[in-house]
Amino acid sequence: MGKDKLRRFRENLTFDCFVQPEFDEVFHCDHPLKGRWRSDFFHNDNPIVLELGCGKGEYTVALAEHDPSRNYIGIDIKGARMWRGAKSVTERKIANAGFLRTRVEFINGLFAENEVDEIWITFPDPQLKSRRAKKRLTSPLFLEYYARLLKPAGWINLKTDSKHLFAYTNEVVRRYSLPCEVSNPDIYGSG
Repeated sequence: MGKDKLRRFRENLTFDCFVQPEFDEVFHCDHPLKGRWRSDFFHNDNPIVLELGCGKGEYTVALAEHDPSRNYIGIDIKGARMWRGAKSVTERKIANAGFLRTRVEFINGLFAENEVDEIWITFPDPQLKSRRAKKRLTSPLFLEYYARLLKPAGWINLKTDSKHLFAYTNEVVRRYSLPCEVSNPDIYGSG
């Protein structure tokens, strides 16, 4: 592991906008922030928007800057990548953005039922190997998790340039009769 990666891991822990739960805080139990993100983390009553698989967090930061009336949380497992977003939020003093380092499998231990207003999944890894299909962020299992967290009027936004993931997700939506407001197979060509 490179020195810069270790430095970023350490620096992440100094950012107020960064949460990294211990394994035993989320494995088969609830994290102290569950149901309390608005009051204890953001200190406001604004809607919560999650970006799953946020990578470096550029999208989370841009959304938060664009719309200060909502709280944004970027979630990823790769702490060294998330460092860029957390550092930007800290340097720019963006009060409505945070980052959560965890596995999506633990999301039910971190957010209460109906606590989340919207979810963004932006250009996730399509997990092309069939044995990894259950890891797709649009798998039926994960969609079931999201359904618990989302408010009744909440929604999920998926942006992907993977034709395979697009087709897979459309089939999941069809098979489970999920509502779909808009489905566009060409995000670059059609705007």
